[in-house]
Parts: sequence; structure tokens; C-alpha cells
Amino acid sequence: MRSRRRSSPWIHRWSRVLIAAIAILGALITAYLTYVKFSGGSAACPTDGCEKVLSSPYASVFGFPLTLFGCMAYTSMAVFALSPLAINPEEQKDLRSKLEDWTWLLLFAGATAMTVFSGYLMYLLAFKIKALCIYCIVSAVCSISLLVLSLIGRTWEDIGQLFFTAIVVGMIAIIGTLGVYASINNPSTTAQTDSLTPVGEPQAGVGWQVTNTSSEAEIALARHLTKIGATMYGAWWCPHCHEQKQLFGKEAFKEVNYTECAPDGKNSQTNLCVKTDIKSYPSWQIKGKVEPGVQSLEKLADLSGYQGDRNFKFKFPQS
Repeated sequence: MRSRRRSSPWIHRWSRVLIAAIAILGALITAYLTYVKFSGGSAACPTDGCEKVLSSPYASVFGFPLTLFGCMAYTSMAVFALSPLAINPEEQKDLRSKLEDWTWLLLFAGATAMTVFSGYLMYLLAFKIKALCIYCIVSAVCSISLLVLSLIGRTWEDIGQLFFTAIVVGMIAIIGTLGVYASINNPSTTAQTDSLTPVGEPQAGVGWQVTNTSSEAEIALARHLTKIGATMYGAWWCPHCHEQKQLFGKEAFKEVNYTECAPDGKNSQTNLCVKTDIKSYPSWQIKGKVEPGVQSLEKLADLSGYQGDRNFKFKFPQS
């Protein structure tokens, strides 16, 4: 009697290809958002939630865009999925078998960490940033899909090892995530004084309260900018716009010609922002030229031809 070889389920045959395809999609999305973040542009999005997320304090880790780390994670997952397929099983059977075992474990661990982190980001999206970001949701779905495929894509012989790996990786991921965002979620009282970084939740339609006190130099520059017709464009929910306001201080910023671009903002002038071709917040229009991003007061003075006192109190960290 001839023995019949049992064929493996289709999901086992195609799981690595599916994982690689999803990982490549995630890498492309995060690479695009990283480009947007570095270029200071605006992401193509049906809602303003994407811009809120990219402009929030949670969008950067260790001074780099969070999306850059996401792109690296997705790229690694694609490499783990495809690397065994590059080895000929007939010529190097043992090597391919060992590589498959190790990469499956790496795929499971990586997908677990990414799912835990994505879950925390969804929490931030819903309760902290309070915005709808299509890219964030798609990325979270990709992470969950990778975890599911890493579980059902092969036959796991040692379930105990899998469970132990999930617990350890999950704990490391959540502890690391909370540690990375600790300074944002739990700002100290002293950090609120003379700080450029927004603290707490913004007032709807208005933004965060400007707390820094201006010197005569900031007030003089603000009046000069208004006199020559310079305008700052921003959105109430934009943390970087708040940084720009804090550089001036509350007394000086009252003198600045400010245009609110968010449709739900106080005294919104969205049409004017579109007409001026404002693509990111904040942006300055000085002498007919648009300058995107937070500008140091020194640079604003140079761009506007300001000749007065430059003994400014606050320095932008990147200036």
C-alpha cells in the first residue's frame, strides 16, 4: 500500500509571502510619513487627524520621527519573512530549516512588540490626541495581521516557549513604551515654567495657554513683524505652533499678526490659508515668502530686517 504524503495547509505555504507583503505595505506607509515629517510638509489625508498626530509630542522619539522607527521595524519583518526563501532547500536543507525556525521566532516576537506598541498608540489617538488618523489605523491593522499570521503561519511544536516569549516581549514593549513617553505623560511642575513644550490638553479651538513672559526685545520684534505685514499661520491643536508662541511670550504674541487655519479654530480663516498655499504649521509669510516650521526669533529678525534689540529671552533648541 502506498503511503500518502499529507500536503501542508495553504496558509503554511503562503504565510511568509503574506507577512512580507504586509510588512512592505507598512514600510511604505511609514517611509512616506517619515518623509513628510522631515520635509515639514503635510500628509495626504481625508481628515486633519493625520496632521494632528504628526505635530503632536508623541510623534518624535529621541529627536527622530516615530515613523522612522516604524519603517525600520516593518523592513526587518519583511527581511525575516523572506530570507529563508532565498535558500535552496535541496542544496542547503539544514541551513534553511534552522533559519526558518529562528526567523519564525523573530517574526512572532517582532509582531508581538509591534502590536503592543500599536495598541498604546491607539490609546493615545483616542484619549490623548483625540484625532482620527487613517495611516495610524492602517499601521495598527498591519501589526495585528503580522501577529496573527506569525501564529497560524506554521505549526508550533512548543506552545510553552511561544507563550513565554509573548509574555517577556510584551512586558519589555510596554515598559519601554511607557518609559519613552514618561516625560510627556508626566511633566514636572518646573518643566511648565518658561517651557516651549505644551503641557496637558489644549483648549478646543484655542490651544494651549501661552505662559512665558516677554521682554522688551520680543515685543519690539513682534510689533516690527506686524508693521511690515508679516503673518504667522497655525492651528490651535499644533504643538509646534505653541512653541512658536512661547518663544515670543504672552505679551509679545498679542502683537503678532496670527491667522488660524484649523476649520474648528477661533476666528478661523481656512480659505486664506489655502489661498496662501500653507502646507504645514506653523508657517510664516514674510515679504511675500512663506517660511515653514518654528523659526527662532533671531531668524525672524533677519528675515524681516529687524534692527532693534535682540536680547531675546528664549532660544529655540534647533536654532
